[in-house]
Amino acid sequence: MEYQDYLLVVIIGTLMGTITRLVLLHVDYRQYPGYPHGYIVHLSLGFIASALGAVAVPAIVEKEFTAFTFLALAAQQFREIRHQERTTLESLEDSEIIQRGSDYIEGIARTFEARNYLVMASAFTTALATLIGLSSGAGVIPGLTIGILTLVTSWLYRKGRVIGDICDVKVAKIHFNGPTLMVENVGLINVGLKERRDKILKEGLAVMIHPKNDNARATIHDMGQRMVIAHTAGVVLGTKKDIDIPDYTPILRKDVDTGSVAMYMMPMERDAKALVEAVKRSPVLESAYSKPLATKAGRYASD
Repeated sequence: MEYQDYLLVVIIGTLMGTITRLVLLHVDYRQYPGYPHGYIVHLSLGFIASALGAVAVPAIVEKEFTAFTFLALAAQQFREIRHQERTTLESLEDSEIIQRGSDYIEGIARTFEARNYLVMASAFTTALATLIGLSSGAGVIPGLTIGILTLVTSWLYRKGRVIGDICDVKVAKIHFNGPTLMVENVGLINVGLKERRDKILKEGLAVMIHPKNDNARATIHDMGQRMVIAHTAGVVLGTKKDIDIPDYTPILRKDVDTGSVAMYMMPMERDAKALVEAVKRSPVLESAYSKPLATKAGRYASD
């Protein structure tokens, strides 16, 4: 093939890979990456990953396997990106009123690493399809088609499971049993000051998170998963908690008899429907998700 053909293969593959990274990168309630510098960093890394994936196709065709080994070097650099993101988020954790938790931070860092591999694969398949199209006389149509398909697939699968997929979330009643703050029949904390108790009754919100099966029950019992739910709700609705008001800290405690989890918080925006949606859209952590029902013992226990 001519030099111009290889150049076209690389350009189309790199372009589709970079667009894929752009689609997967957005600022939401997690407040990360920050705009605009976080965008610049991750788009630049996405461009580099795309270029490496696209260049690998002509390298293989021309049997330039030395150039192909640069993919291994890129993989090492992407692992460094994971470490960098973890370190950055951990340094930001001290300034958070409601912390993400180490499990959530590790999940975000792993996602940033994985998406670079995804755009590299997208660029590689697009470049390969373009090369086949040019060789067969079909032009760049196969490459663009495959590129769009990978883009759509990446968009559809950009999000993992959320709490709403595995649990039912219902508004719950807050009351006090003496000084003990209760959500339904679950005791949370002792609140000593009467004015604090009155304010919690007036302005507090609570929900009960009911697992749909034993797999979901195991997931929401994980402390890291509960921190994610509290952090998400606090960011979406705001919180009246401050460093000197521990009574207003969002709290999640399980009902030891049923396995459901009670949650209480003092939001800036007192909207029960919004709290239910925020809890439902909290991501399920890979480190917290488990499948006891996949084991024989777990199936026996669920009977």
